[in-house]
Parts: sequence; C-alpha cells; structure tokens
Amino acid sequence: MSQPTTAAVIVAAGRGNRAGGDQPKQWQEVAGRRVLDWTIDRFLHHPSISHCVVVLHPDDLDRLERDDVMTALGGSTRDQSVKHGLIALEQVSPKFALIHDVARPCVPDHVITSVIEALESNEGAAPALPVSDALWVGQDGYVTDTRDRTDLFRAQTPQGFHFDKILSAHMDRTQPAADDVEVARDAGLSVRIVPGSEDNLKITYPHDFVRAEKILMGV
Repeated sequence: MSQPTTAAVIVAAGRGNRAGGDQPKQWQEVAGRRVLDWTIDRFLHHPSISHCVVVLHPDDLDRLERDDVMTALGGSTRDQSVKHGLIALEQVSPKFALIHDVARPCVPDHVITSVIEALESNEGAAPALPVSDALWVGQDGYVTDTRDRTDLFRAQTPQGFHFDKILSAHMDRTQPAADDVEVARDAGLSVRIVPGSEDNLKITYPHDFVRAEKILMGV
C-alpha cells in the first residue's frame, strides 16, 4: 500500500519587526543560510513530505530563487496566507497538509514525523509542550492575579490536518484566528496533541537568532 501524500505549507509572508534587522527575519541569515532556506529544507528533506508551498509577501516574490518548491501570494492576515497556500496545493491534492511557521527553522524530524503519524487516526495533530512555569496576570508592571497551569500547553508548528478538511475550514473562515488549530476546532475538527520540542523555537526577537544558530550547528 502506498504512503499517503503529505505536503507542507510554509507561511513566510510576515514582516517580523520584533526580530530586528534591516529585512524580515525569514530573509536574515542564521548559521550561514537564510532562515527560510533552513525551514524549507527541514520539510523537503523529510522522507514523508512530497510537496512544499511557500507563502510569500508580494514584495518578496522574486527573492526566493528556488525551483524545488511551489509559491503562493500572502494575504493581509496569516489566515488568508494559509488559505492561499492550501489553495495552491489543490493541484497536488495531498491527503495530509502540514502548516508551519517559517520562523521555526529548527523543527526536529521526529516532531514532523509524530504529526504525520497522528494524522493516520486523527483529523488534526499539532506539537505542544506543557506549561511548566507559574502563570501571572499583570497590569501596570505589577502582578494582579495568578492562573492555574494545569492542562495548559505551549503551541508549536507544524500543525497537520487532513487536507480537504482544513481547506474547507479555511474557506469558510470569516474572522482571524490565533492559529490553524483554532480554525480547525471552530470547524468541528478534533486535534491530537503530540510532543513538541524545546529546540523547535520560534525566532521572534534578536537574541533568538543566537539560540537558533547553536541548535542548527549542533553546539
């Protein structure tokens, strides 16, 4: 029996101003390569991934310079960008689609594998880490309350789904969402939590480039 087709959508249309630098973080270098190239190759080099769509900002369409991926035009929100990426995958019609943030170039192979394996028996799957720190509510620089961390998780990507179901969910979506798990759950899909990884950091601030470089270089 042939293996189900799995494709990846890499969302790379954001501007990422908090990361600093003179260009969006996906185009900055870490460990000698652009962040975007590290992220793309994490998926293209995975044995279960057959196709990859990179969703780009209109200003960046001529910057990718790769012929091993498909491209799609980003929208004004992340939701719209993901939808455009999924629509681009219709010509491939994969069984599963993984949606990943370009700013997570260090995602381990085993996390990608775990998401795909979970999709064999679930409508959706996504990696996460249990919250271990105490949680506070703050206002004006002071702690005003605490929150119970029981059953709370730090969400990561890739978030995976049966392609037809997540495409339908995004096509019907009329308001922004925090991530694709929210889109899926609002559409009535169940999403399995699989173990995430501390190495699967999201580059958000300037100091994150240093940590990402150490991970990518195996330091």
